[in-house]
Amino acid sequence: MTGAPFRFGIFALLVGLIIDQASKWWIINVTMSEPRVIFITDFFNLVFVTNRGISFGIFSNFGDSIRWILIVFAISLSIVLFIWLLRTSVRYVAFALGMIISGAIGNVIDRVRIGAVVDFLDFHAFGWHWPAFNVADSAISLGVLILMYNSLRFENTGR
Repeated sequence: MTGAPFRFGIFALLVGLIIDQASKWWIINVTMSEPRVIFITDFFNLVFVTNRGISFGIFSNFGDSIRWILIVFAISLSIVLFIWLLRTSVRYVAFALGMIISGAIGNVIDRVRIGAVVDFLDFHAFGWHWPAFNVADSAISLGVLILMYNSLRFENTGR
């Protein structure tokens, strides 16, 4: 039940959470002590943005109540994914679940601490900007892509 895949998933969860929170601390306290845009390359900047909603700022105009709804949702989802993590025997599924949980919890920590999620990675090309995001969002996206890959495989499904 809690063998090597579980430990691997917990390791991914802890590493993802530490990197997410450390990067946000660095952005808030060191790099963006005076909020600004830092131009890194022709296609990437560091910015300081807070998001009270979900992806692309959806629901950000719903006031403070949406914050608590999103916190409860993320914690509930994390519990369900943790139960899945306990049951999986597939190492990369455990990794994916750990990454998704780390991202969800990382963003919950932001919502509790400062009332919004801290985003700072800004990619752009040809005048078009992808909405700013953070390490937690990247961990969630990577985890979901791995689970999608797993669901397309006909052999071991990670149950």
